[in-house]
Amino acid sequence: MSNKVKTKFVYNSWSADNCPYKLNTLLKVNNLKKSTYYDELKRIRTYKDKYTKVKEQIKLIFKQSKMTYGHRRMKCMLDKLGFSYCLETILKLMKKMKLQPTMFNNRFKKKYSSYRGKIGKISPNIRHQNFKADKPYKILHTDITQLKLKNHINGYISAVIDEGTKEILSIQVSNSPNQRLIYRTLKELKSKIPTGFKPIMHSDQGWHYQLPYYISELKRMNIKQSMSRKGNCLDNSPIEIFFSLLKREYLNNFEIRNIKMLTKLTKEYLQFFNNQRISLKIKGMTPIEYRNHSLKNYLT
Repeated sequence: MSNKVKTKFVYNSWSADNCPYKLNTLLKVNNLKKSTYYDELKRIRTYKDKYTKVKEQIKLIFKQSKMTYGHRRMKCMLDKLGFSYCLETILKLMKKMKLQPTMFNNRFKKKYSSYRGKIGKISPNIRHQNFKADKPYKILHTDITQLKLKNHINGYISAVIDEGTKEILSIQVSNSPNQRLIYRTLKELKSKIPTGFKPIMHSDQGWHYQLPYYISELKRMNIKQSMSRKGNCLDNSPIEIFFSLLKREYLNNFEIRNIKMLTKLTKEYLQFFNNQRISLKIKGMTPIEYRNHSLKNYLT
């Protein structure tokens, strides 16, 4: 046993409450000098962790991120606060503090499919998986996802995401994937798009998006329609990724009892996603920050 290990043993044993052994006895058993013990004791008492401040920030950021940030996004946030540490150091500290994202839960395995064949107009695929939009209100993606709730009913979430900024522009919850759900989604979207923009709306070939009322409403909103190829979810990846994050980062943490609770949780995550959650794909900004930054440059 090395002197360092022995010394730690002596210090920890002797300093324990109600220790039945005297210091001299412990030193003799471990073949240590009293001076060695006191040197080690002094070192322990005067030791200062050089990572104390950054650890405090890591704890705070991790909590604010709803325990979803890994070491890469953590580094981005720390850089903004003036803490310059390499990725390896941040990873090491987070592992030591046991702050690791635990969001990879596949409780909601079944994917909702709204495809019912050709019941209306199929629009051409304008995008062809070209997800390179970097300006707001240029390319939008929409879809519906399904969740099985605790009371054995289904919940449905309809959302629209801005490909360029990753901002969720509209999100609605219902117990049915009906026309009213889509209408509410478009109504909220209409209030979010500033005058003068003429975006493209990309969706799958779900029956909702083929109906005349939907196509007419998009035209009134100066939105051009685009559709994925049949059965190819990769064509609509931006909204698919959001739904995956919504479930893995937040909804999977709860036993959702009813539509009211699902609506509340979805709105909570929307607030976090748009205003607090940074993305490395948009320069380490939140969607709102990136949208404002892009609009400022766009208008100038």
